[in-house]
Amino acid sequence: MKPTQTTTLMANAIRALAMDAVQKANSGHPGMPMGMAEIAVALWDGHYRHNPANPGWSNRDRFLLSNGHGSMLHYSLLHLSGYDVSMDDLRNFRQLHSKTPGHPEVGITPGVETTTGPLGQGIANSVGMALAEWLLAAEFNRPGFDIVDHHTYAFLGDGCLMEGISHEVASLAGTLGLKKLVWLYDDNGISIDGKVEGWFTDDTPKRFEAYGWNVIRNVDGHDVAALDAAIAKARTSDKPTLICCKTIIGKGSPNLQGGDKVHGAPLGDKEIAAVREHLVWDPIPFDIPADIYTAWDAKARGADLEGQWNALFAGYRAQYPQLAAEFERRMKGELPGNFEQVLAAAVAATVEKKETIATRKASQNAIGALAPVLPEFLGGSADLTGSNLTNWKESVPVRSGVPGNHINYGVREFGMAAIQNGVALHGGFIPFGATFLTFSDYSRNALRMAALMKIRSISVFTHDSIGLGEDGPTHQSIEHVSSLRLIPNLDNWRPCDTVETMVAWGAAVKRHDGPSTLIFSRQNLPFVARDADQLGAIAKGGYVLRDAPNAQVILIATGSEVELALSAADALAGEGIAVRVVSMPSADVFERQDATYKASVLTRGTPRVAIEAGVTDFWYKYVGLDGAVVGIDTFGESAPAGVLFKHFGFTVENVVAKAKSVIAG
Repeated sequence: MKPTQTTTLMANAIRALAMDAVQKANSGHPGMPMGMAEIAVALWDGHYRHNPANPGWSNRDRFLLSNGHGSMLHYSLLHLSGYDVSMDDLRNFRQLHSKTPGHPEVGITPGVETTTGPLGQGIANSVGMALAEWLLAAEFNRPGFDIVDHHTYAFLGDGCLMEGISHEVASLAGTLGLKKLVWLYDDNGISIDGKVEGWFTDDTPKRFEAYGWNVIRNVDGHDVAALDAAIAKARTSDKPTLICCKTIIGKGSPNLQGGDKVHGAPLGDKEIAAVREHLVWDPIPFDIPADIYTAWDAKARGADLEGQWNALFAGYRAQYPQLAAEFERRMKGELPGNFEQVLAAAVAATVEKKETIATRKASQNAIGALAPVLPEFLGGSADLTGSNLTNWKESVPVRSGVPGNHINYGVREFGMAAIQNGVALHGGFIPFGATFLTFSDYSRNALRMAALMKIRSISVFTHDSIGLGEDGPTHQSIEHVSSLRLIPNLDNWRPCDTVETMVAWGAAVKRHDGPSTLIFSRQNLPFVARDADQLGAIAKGGYVLRDAPNAQVILIATGSEVELALSAADALAGEGIAVRVVSMPSADVFERQDATYKASVLTRGTPRVAIEAGVTDFWYKYVGLDGAVVGIDTFGESAPAGVLFKHFGFTVENVVAKAKSVIAG
């Protein structure tokens, strides 16, 4: 460890850069970076294994700033230690298209592992990363070749611990014994509204001990030596560790430290001058002395660490060539070379079977068909495995000390979705987790973050409508499918039968630039016959399932309502009315098709009726104000499914009447 005089200057460099950047932007949060500066020095200079020249090195430690409003702490660390984050980037803090946005964003700033800001989700992501590290190590490491061997560290504050998600994920992490997970808690007693003692009096150490964590209490968050010792101790634990760091928010600011005024606003020129005088710091903004850059520089050490690992991996490759190739494929996120053939065979087999089953069961069949060629599948469910059907014949439940490929998340929908995001960000797995569609509300913000980060995370939502019947309106999804479609970059699939289900799974697995939801029925849905062209068009998200020359009306439907559309088309044909039926399992994917294709499916000038067991507003973009929608704009009822569909107008007679109405104009 470096001398105290040096570590003090290293910490003060963070303070200076944070206050200068926030002041220049006239926006931001200087308090946390100034308060956690010594914690950052202790971790990044003493323990954090990384290589600034290669932020994607697979065996790097992972660092997450869950209290992401203090982003200037992270940006300062990246700049000082040698990442491609320049002083000009710091000067452009919170400016359009800069590398230093208001909160850390993965893919924008080199060295940022996840996008944080919504409090609690960073620590949830860290659980997913630690989980991925453990499972990959169990799968790939061999005696003398620990090619997967790294820690996951997260910074967090009082706000993260107040969020309910912190309970969900900390409880699971303790149960699973994720010993390479270390959280450093900025215990400063301040949030935006002031001293937290008025609304947050938890005994946090006891809380985490009850979860099964190793807790290191009352560490002076401004004593680098004490912090260094605590982190070293945490690294030897057989449990996840919480280090409780007592800090002063905004430390170094003579007139504002320790209070809420320093949390989320620039210090102002007068106070910044006082800070510089107090710290005996250069009066020129954004000026860091050369000796401090030298003290912080991690490039040589990082190159050495990665060089040692490369030598280890070369030996591993020589002894275990197939394992080495598989590990590299998995970490790159590439699919097996034969995946397309396996998927095509699975689709063909599904067509041949012609099964009439619930699409949740068709989903389980799809998982079972693809899992043998996808060892990276890491499934799970939020205490509904027997209903969601996300397990498969070869799945092995994950337990403490016992690795597997299926996670019983317990009743933790939000935590499950955010942990999946961490797994996806870490690499090596394709995570999917399941619950009932109506409980997607609980996980919504993590779904949004997955879409924002453009990561491959798959959410399975079953029991997708009033079709689940007697459980009633609390469990019946009405607005959920349409609301999920409002999230940019999220692909939502609601297939109508076994074939569309298999195609949807294939599309979700193949997608590398964003998450997908797969939305399935509880009730049985009939197999639908298709020709080869229709089969190939499913992957376009919307296609003509049945056509007639000079169609007078187009019926658009998804999921369980496709059967109704086909029956209504038969009835209309019996009256001499030509009908086109369009199945649209994914409007999100359909919207990405070119204009010519979309116009070939939804021909201009032809009246349209949309049919879906949910709110109607979404569908007017396709049917127009002169079209009609058969949907539900109230909450559901408790009754058998067949009774409910009739009660809410999902009948051939009602669809026929709507079709005639739009034809008549």
